[in-house]
Amino acid sequence: MQTRPVTVDRQQIVTEAVALLDAEGLEGVTLRKLAARLGIAEPTLYWHLPNKAALVTAIADAILTQGLIELAPPGPGQTWPDWLASLAGQLRRTLLAHPDGARLVASSQASRAMAALSELAISTLTTYGVPLRQARLIVFTVERFTMGHVLEEQSPRPDPHDVDLASFTQQFPNLVASITDYFQPGRTVDDLFHDCLEIVIRGAAATAVQQPGS
Repeated sequence: MQTRPVTVDRQQIVTEAVALLDAEGLEGVTLRKLAARLGIAEPTLYWHLPNKAALVTAIADAILTQGLIELAPPGPGQTWPDWLASLAGQLRRTLLAHPDGARLVASSQASRAMAALSELAISTLTTYGVPLRQARLIVFTVERFTMGHVLEEQSPRPDPHDVDLASFTQQFPNLVASITDYFQPGRTVDDLFHDCLEIVIRGAAATAVQQPGS
């Protein structure tokens, strides 16, 4: 008795690829492993995704679309700096929801979901009177800060036993003191992200030149 060949569509492939990312991280996302999980021959994947770069971009679009589902323009009375900070927070949470999320999105090629986020942010700032060129620079700066922050958060932590803390503290006393001072009880890495982001956006807001009549 002949068995029916397994058929899959692009959505099934991407859904399983996201599951593979969550299970094994970006290094574990290979076309061979993905085909095995789907129960199909690897060449079948090429009908939907020509190479791994296309696969990475498809995964990036999927996790960004799912994580940024509440993406919306500013509400009544909301300033663009507050709105942009909220948007960056959404992006960070979306990236942190998946192992190597930031590295995957940073590696994607022409992600339409990331482009949609940028388009909304730039157009929002221009409606507030920020010139297009400045709006683009502000949005890209915030996006890259957020991506870089999450890349560091998702990087492997060094083994404390491999660091001579006493020697390190003696060589860099102000650095260690500032870190110790910042992370008082109750203060978290979330606070660090928001405090750093506030400095970035506050500086952008202070230098943004609004167009006349805005």
